[in-house]
Amino acid sequence: MRDGIVLKANIFLPEREGPVPAILERTPYGKRGHDTAVRRYVLAGYACIFMDTRGRYASGGDWIPFITPETYEGTDGYDTIEWIASQPWCNGRVGTTGASYNALVQWRTAPLRPPHLCAMSARTIPTEFNELDWTGGIFRLARRLRWLFVTMAHDVRRRAGWQHLHKADSVLAAWNLEGESLMRTLPVSAIADQLPSPMDHYFRDWLKNPSVRLWHFNEGHHEVDVPNLDVTGWFDHCNDSLRHLAGMQAHGRTETARRQSRVILGPWSHITPGQPSCGAFDFGPAAQQDIDGLILRWFDHWLKDEPNGVTEDPTVRYFMLGSNTWKTAPAWPPPNTRDQAWYLAGTGYAAVPGKPGDLCTTAAEGSPDSFDYDPMNPVPSLLNANLFTEANNRARLDHRDDIARYRSAPLSEAVEIAGNARVILHAASSARDTDFHIHLADEAPDGTAMELASGAIRARYRNGTDREALLTPGVPVELTIELGPTACRFAPSHRIRLEITSSNFPNFDRNHNTGGDDLHETTLVTARQTVFHNPQHPSRLILPIST
Repeated sequence: MRDGIVLKANIFLPEREGPVPAILERTPYGKRGHDTAVRRYVLAGYACIFMDTRGRYASGGDWIPFITPETYEGTDGYDTIEWIASQPWCNGRVGTTGASYNALVQWRTAPLRPPHLCAMSARTIPTEFNELDWTGGIFRLARRLRWLFVTMAHDVRRRAGWQHLHKADSVLAAWNLEGESLMRTLPVSAIADQLPSPMDHYFRDWLKNPSVRLWHFNEGHHEVDVPNLDVTGWFDHCNDSLRHLAGMQAHGRTETARRQSRVILGPWSHITPGQPSCGAFDFGPAAQQDIDGLILRWFDHWLKDEPNGVTEDPTVRYFMLGSNTWKTAPAWPPPNTRDQAWYLAGTGYAAVPGKPGDLCTTAAEGSPDSFDYDPMNPVPSLLNANLFTEANNRARLDHRDDIARYRSAPLSEAVEIAGNARVILHAASSARDTDFHIHLADEAPDGTAMELASGAIRARYRNGTDREALLTPGVPVELTIELGPTACRFAPSHRIRLEITSSNFPNFDRNHNTGGDDLHETTLVTARQTVFHNPQHPSRLILPIST
């Protein structure tokens, strides 16, 4: 690199004469060796380079994680691309690829405009840090802790010369034994004491400010001059990566970057792209996609000039849940949608198991619904074994009395949505601060309730995470909660289902209901939550209806 640090990579070259285009993936997770996907790319005529990022595994230097505004990822990527282009086996045309953190490093590099970068496939990484880890001002606890302890810490310990918990298998075994209790540690900030240096310092910084903006990717789109192919899923906690498309379409530096960037949205989680099933649901053969083949086709055009139709592909191709079909759009969200309000209604029993409230297209008088939120007994998150979100059945929690449920009548005709739903919630709490979590589901006649999207807000941040406003106990406030992106066709006889609760643990940190600092304090108290729904307090679900 330009500062003399040496980064290590595995390089795979095709058995043919002459220079070839190259595909680069940079990762903090340990560079790939020879596998089926690598073989496929090499046989297609590409040089494949898989590199350990700075300070990870075989590479030199110090690792600086993505919670720090200034890292070396941008310049390291630039220098690597230009080094590759200068090699005798490369024809000077380079593409970059990778998902999640491996996509983040691409968005760090692309605005620097390496002269030999021709295209990228940066998949499923949001445009900003707090979109990933601070939904509505609430810390995303479980996945981040597992990432720190299981995925990242052992290499930090190994490089520091530790003799224990420095191998992947021993760390995983320790997590399986102690991870659950670790996630219940109070105060949450004390978890830093169990991380090796300098990760302990970074974790403490992580918890200081939910409004901090560290990545600024949306401010860099105007410097990106190459197109991007993104692939993400409805059940992927990183699907806010969709915002990159709008940024590129509006601000990309070149017409090619603006008009040729693409997104594919499937019924997938972070770790199941291209698979037909996710969690408890099978979405049929249409959901199965050859992701490596799609990426290969992308680079065949941009690195080899193959006239394979990539430039005529739809900008957005998305999977319609419910009908299990693919649709297309020129942007996300699709422009052909309109808002439709569904008002909460009922007689005050929505949190009583088996007595849900109603969702209606007009506001009506009704008794408010109440439930107790006890942070010692939070609503459990429906996560997979690796603590990733996935397609789940909300009916598994129908026995709990701390979730207010609202359903439409069985639909007489299909309702199709595409975009981000939102909830306008009129609620009060006995606490000075508390959380509200929202879950939207498609309920089938047999009672199965497939979750489509969720959202959350910490009440003190209802006016924005950059300013706090505590509640007055018992006084209703209006809260606007945006849900994640989705597309679904609610079939006739199905119901639109909405749930309101105050915890989703351990996916998210618990609100202690004290009005204090939830991440640095240990006191937990129970809060009485009240949801209002009448013409004066019209709590409602706003759906983006396809037209």
